Formats: sequence, C-alpha cells, structure tokens
Amino acid sequence: MTDVLRPPIDPYPLSPYVAWAGARNKDPILAALKTLLPEQGNVLELATGAGLHINYFAPHFPGLTFQPSYYDADVFDSIKAKRADAGNSNVRDPIRIDLTDPASFPDPAQRLYDAIFVINIFQVAPVAINDGIAHLGSKLLKDDGLIAIYGPFKRDGAYTTESNAAFDKEILAANVPEWGLKDIGDLEKAAAPHGVKLDKVLNLPANNFILVFRKA
Repeated sequence: MTDVLRPPIDPYPLSPYVAWAGARNKDPILAALKTLLPEQGNVLELATGAGLHINYFAPHFPGLTFQPSYYDADVFDSIKAKRADAGNSNVRDPIRIDLTDPASFPDPAQRLYDAIFVINIFQVAPVAINDGIAHLGSKLLKDDGLIAIYGPFKRDGAYTTESNAAFDKEILAANVPEWGLKDIGDLEKAAAPHGVKLDKVLNLPANNFILVFRKA
C-alpha cells in the first residue's frame, strides 16, 4: 500500500483514511510494543477508534489482557466485531473514556494497568489532550507502568523530515482548530504537572515516533 493510494485525511474512526493508516503502521508499532510490554498484565488503549490496532496486537500477547476505550460509543460495535473476527479472548468489552473529562476515567480501585498506549491522536487533537493522558496515567498506571504514544511529531520546534513538514501543511490546510503536528517538548510540559515524564523516544518507519512516558 503506497501513498499514491492514500485516501484524503479524515480522522473519523471508520473512515477509509484511518483504515489505510492502520494497515500501514500496525506492524512497525507491533514490533516496538514487543520491546515495551510485559509478558503478563493489563493494557489500556486510549482512543481505540474502530479497533483495528488492539485486535491486531492482542494475539501476539497471550499473557496480556487488552482494554479498548473511546469517547464515542458509536464505534463500540466495530471494536467488538473485529474482536469476534480475530477470535480474541484477551480483549475486553470497550469502555467510554473522554480524555477531556476526568469524571469519565475508570476507577483505579478496580484495576491498574501495566501499560497504556494511544496511536495517531495528536495530528487532530490539541496538546491539552496530553494533560488528560498524563492525568489518567498518574491514576491508572502501576508504579513501573508506561504510556506509549505513537505518531509524527516535531522536535525542538522543528520538523524532523521534509515529508513531515509536507504532511503538517496538508493537515493545516483543513483549517480545523488544533489540527497539526505537535512538538514533543510541548507534550512533556503538559505531562509534567501530573508527575509523568518522557523516558525515551523510539524512531519508527515513515518518520514516526513512539514516545514512552513513565511516572516520575
């Protein structure tokens, strides 16, 4: 699958673009997660969308139980259908989490997580969303847990490649407030008040990164 065949950018979880992007990046992300996730435990995906990634990853981690989540319950049927198609017994029913509303966060007394991951959210979401991610992580992560955030980012205010600059220009052309590539440093600043800090940055194909955050 090549960029020539890429559908127009559309962040709606059931859009052709999201399906295209998910098929394109699922294997590099899986390879990285194999170096990050424990053999056993609980993993939460934020902004699960249609459920492509979580149901692709789950069979590769039989000792982990995956919890999908999204702010809009309209996509829950898609997540469940993909779970059924894959025969994934280690994927729970999706739950509603709105990262702008701490009242929607799960009760940490019910379950803590070994890892939390989120894929391709910041191109079409404000940096302030990382405040919600870090806040949630500070409550729901085990002490040795991690947050993995995948996507394209700027570093120190600059684009890392010409292709990322072109991609950002394309996103900004939609003239939607808060759309556009974010700077890693700004995500760090948003996370810091919650006692969550950037631990490392993994370079992935197609000029993307995984940002690994942990409790300070």
